[in-house]
Amino acid sequence: MRLTLADYAMGVAVALVWGMGFVFAKAAVAHFPPILLMALRFGVTALALVWFVRPPLAHMGALLVISLIGSALQYSMTFTGLKGLDASATVLVLQLEVPFLTLLGAIFLGERVAIRKWIGIALAFAGVYLIAGEPRVAGALHALLLVMAGAFTWAIGQALIRRLEGVDGLTVTTWVAVLATVELTVISLIFEEGHVEAIRTAGPVVWITVAYMGLVMTALGYWLWNSLIRRHPISSIAPFLLLLPVFSTAGAIVFLGEALTPGLLVGGAIVLAGLALILIEWPRAREVAPGKSA
Repeated sequence: MRLTLADYAMGVAVALVWGMGFVFAKAAVAHFPPILLMALRFGVTALALVWFVRPPLAHMGALLVISLIGSALQYSMTFTGLKGLDASATVLVLQLEVPFLTLLGAIFLGERVAIRKWIGIALAFAGVYLIAGEPRVAGALHALLLVMAGAFTWAIGQALIRRLEGVDGLTVTTWVAVLATVELTVISLIFEEGHVEAIRTAGPVVWITVAYMGLVMTALGYWLWNSLIRRHPISSIAPFLLLLPVFSTAGAIVFLGEALTPGLLVGGAIVLAGLALILIEWPRAREVAPGKSA
């Protein structure tokens, strides 16, 4: 199925709301423990949607695994890492989701990987290596590794969603949010502290951020994204992810006052060049998924 104009609009909207979500989240993790913030985020999503979507009982086992890997573990690691890194650096490192997703698509979904995509994967990792050498990033190696691990688990979650059959994007978004809320709450209670004080002292700006992350970044963003990946091959819609670091970096400069160092710019450019090789299908090299005609 070819992408329609509406699909393009959905893809750009996903990149925008996700990209700006990292900017807002960077400010929020200064107040909330990051995993608690994610539990509140998914709780808002669940409360907004659960009344309108019946539980897909036949698929609850699969959704439980997807929510644990692709949401609870992924966001626990990614946003704990965000607490120790600039938003711009975090989002650029997080773009390893794309090479990880490409590799998993080849292994589990039977998608062929061309030589140029292998080159792109190598470039993406090389760019992250350069970013890791930046003093602000090198001094927070644990945070960098957490973000990289989050990128890998996100890719696993997306590959698992791609294998689901008979479940629409809104249902996946809703019930992953419900399950992830419980999982994230348990993880936060185990590994974090100061929950009551953080909630008691949170100001209006922090709660607006939680609402944005729950209603816009998650409910709207993942509904659009899950709808796209249920209708199209990952290779067709993943190029929209190229816009995410652009939106995030611009937002970090404008709203957070972050400065882009030469090393971050060069490393980020190499990462994006690698992603372009992976994601953009050239007319003469367009690949056909197994079992499908051109």
